[in-house]
Amino acid sequence: MGNNLSVSVVVPLYNAEKYIADCLESILAQTFKDFEVIVVDDCSTDNSCAIVESYIPKFDGQLALYHMEKNSGSGALPRNKGIILSQGEYIVFADADDMITPTALEELYTLAKNYEAEVVYCEKHYKINDDGSGIHIGTGADQNVKLVDKPTFETENLTERVQKILQGKYRIPQWRKFVRRDFIFKYEIFFPHCKISEDDIWTYALVFYAKKFLRVPNVTYIYRLSETSIKLTPKTPQQVISFWLNPIFFGLKTLDNFMSKLEFFQANLQWRYAVLENFVCSRFSCALQSSFQLSSSEIYETLQQTFGENFGEHDVLISALCTILIAQQKISVINQEKLNQIVAQNQARIAELEKINRENVAYISELEKFIAESQRN
Repeated sequence: MGNNLSVSVVVPLYNAEKYIADCLESILAQTFKDFEVIVVDDCSTDNSCAIVESYIPKFDGQLALYHMEKNSGSGALPRNKGIILSQGEYIVFADADDMITPTALEELYTLAKNYEAEVVYCEKHYKINDDGSGIHIGTGADQNVKLVDKPTFETENLTERVQKILQGKYRIPQWRKFVRRDFIFKYEIFFPHCKISEDDIWTYALVFYAKKFLRVPNVTYIYRLSETSIKLTPKTPQQVISFWLNPIFFGLKTLDNFMSKLEFFQANLQWRYAVLENFVCSRFSCALQSSFQLSSSEIYETLQQTFGENFGEHDVLISALCTILIAQQKISVINQEKLNQIVAQNQARIAELEKINRENVAYISELEKFIAESQRN
């Protein structure tokens, strides 16, 4: 692979032997040919790497396989390594269990060049089942998000963009974005090392920094509802808590650093705080539900295991979170007890009213009999 390429396709890889061939075949079939593929293996334990190696001759020098020194546990660090190794003018990501349409790179590169965009943001994608069936178009957006029907620049008003972030109107997955490489390096927009939510933080940074943020209706990505998806994998209550609290510790500082460098957030601390609050609260609420299934000691042990060697560094914050989770449990118990009392009182009142009603029905029946006898006499 040489310099001055148009596009770098970065594919993080971990135990995707069932899917990686389909992913590479979809890239191999591109109508646009000026690209490189950088596959970064996160210490796979299956046959994934052997499959990738078998494709290297087919790509005629356009495909390279790299390896992480140790498993990172998410796609963040492999993607960062792919960015650093890339040589394309633009970078696009593809997950190892997904695919892209044959004209994807041609469409995205043409749009980026014609509009001189720093970011091309696709609002739609295809979705398929794990076995490749049931393909249909998805957006991942709620009904209140108005999608574009032609290439449209997002407003440059950062207040409006932040409001959209808070309202959840930007779709998060990194594979929705086609990004200019020099833009990423200029603002050092790399992924934080989180188990989850690194896509959120990376996307927020694109929204914060890109002046030419182009929204497009093009459907170029095929997202597979994979049985190996991190979000879909069944988890214990302890794993759920760890899953959702992890980005609060290992991603929040990165998010704040992105904002701290911009004059807008220096002058508008209320928006900076609002973004951080939204990020923390949304993840904390997901962890909270699972904490109800654990005792106080189990919650504390879960936090200890989650943050391991970093526990001492964050011990005050971790203790505070533990206290909040336990306090919320107690509040929930108190509220449930109050609700049970109210329900019991209402049930007793209903029973009382039903008894009165039965007595009234009996009284009316007797009264009707009395009236009927009076009329006969």
